[in-house]
Amino acid sequence: MRYISTRDNVIQYSASQAIAQGLARDGGLLTPYYIPKLPGKALEDIQSMAYQQRAVYIMKMFLEEFSVKELTDFANAAYGPDRFDTPAVAPVRTVDGNTHCLELWHGPTCAFKDMALQMLPHLLTASLAKTEEDKTACILVATSGDTGKGALEGFKDVPRTRILVFYPKDGVSEVQELQMLTQEGDNVGVCAVHGNFDDAQTGVKRLFSDEELRRELAGQGYFFSSANSINWGRVLPQVVYYISAYCDLLRDERIAPGQMVNVCVPTGNFGNILAAYYAREMGLPIEQLICASNSNNVLTDFIREGIYDRNRPFHNTMSPSMDILISSNLERLLYTLTQDPAEVKGYMGQLAETGRYQVSDKVRDKLQKRFKGYFCDDTQTQRVIREMFDRHGYLVDTHTAVAFDALSQYRRETGDDTPAIVASTASPFKFCTSVLQALGEADPAHGLDALDQLAAKTGQPAPAPLAGLRSKAVRFSQTVEKERMVDAVRSLLG
Repeated sequence: MRYISTRDNVIQYSASQAIAQGLARDGGLLTPYYIPKLPGKALEDIQSMAYQQRAVYIMKMFLEEFSVKELTDFANAAYGPDRFDTPAVAPVRTVDGNTHCLELWHGPTCAFKDMALQMLPHLLTASLAKTEEDKTACILVATSGDTGKGALEGFKDVPRTRILVFYPKDGVSEVQELQMLTQEGDNVGVCAVHGNFDDAQTGVKRLFSDEELRRELAGQGYFFSSANSINWGRVLPQVVYYISAYCDLLRDERIAPGQMVNVCVPTGNFGNILAAYYAREMGLPIEQLICASNSNNVLTDFIREGIYDRNRPFHNTMSPSMDILISSNLERLLYTLTQDPAEVKGYMGQLAETGRYQVSDKVRDKLQKRFKGYFCDDTQTQRVIREMFDRHGYLVDTHTAVAFDALSQYRRETGDDTPAIVASTASPFKFCTSVLQALGEADPAHGLDALDQLAAKTGQPAPAPLAGLRSKAVRFSQTVEKERMVDAVRSLLG
């Protein structure tokens, strides 16, 4: 399997080169030259496998230069009982007869990013060895909330890596911020940015493309890599859990062999739903992909109109991991739909210059055939949280509530009652204040006190990794202007 830039398919890379490098030198995203197909009996064969074995089976199709033993060791380390609080790793919870919730938050940081960020450090360190890279990887991460803690936890004290996370000041939940600021490890750094997530993400991309800075760091024995979903090593492990969820439904006789399902995903940077799209391209029986957004509904408008326009108000919402107006992984989908790097490069150039682009009618039609887009505001998000708890006794976080609302909108609009898998991306305890308000609490507590209040109100215990924050000391306090993010890099490596 070879990898290419979404903006240039002439130069090809091995999987280890793609993972080690993270982002193509031309600013494009490294992506597989083609999407392999699942063998005819694959879904039947892997039904009885543990999640770790399923991960090896699927990832091996994209990582030919990695041995089965290597991937098996990585999967056992990434998804073992010391990391995840359930043997299923990513269990499927049936909410009603044809609605199933894929719980992706049972890992060490209580968010779906663990599904990839527990695997990526193993893939990256192995890739450094395979490419004979002698420098230390300086991993830069921009986060809208969950990626930061997931990456910090995954790369904590991993040899030959240093990791620096940028997050928007006042743009994450109190629990998310505390998770990052108390992070342990000798190779980690955390820095708040005055601005929103798009400012942080744009700043990281700017650092990646700064040739002078790159030469400076190379002289010190470092090179840049990424743990954001622009790195293929982040997207690939996410493909696994959609295929795994389908196999669980087959195993439990919730669906029949070959039966189509719809998949609904709350997403901001488009990586999570892109993984579901790749699973479909591999042959998983997915009919519709439902893209759920909050008030930052740039993806909803793009799917409906074929026009991507980030020139709009930015909203800080109670689902902050989706507070994004520049969805980086959409570039990979554009390449798949066009198979034309020049066309993709043109769209990305327009986005950089004017903040908008309009795809061709052909691309728009392909997009709309497979994707549907819906959004909801904070008021509706809270209403859904309350309804899910009252009707089903099922407590969901703000992002998952957005997804359930999008699925409801889709079903009302189309009458399509196809079985659906809803991606549940975070523990509700990461967003206690909002969830408490949704459940009618007039005076919600703040910070870690809100964990106890939500547990008392719902009768559900707070996850151990979050409850354990009380015993951790705050280690980081640096804040920079978005134009001065380089100062944080030099501080970490100085």
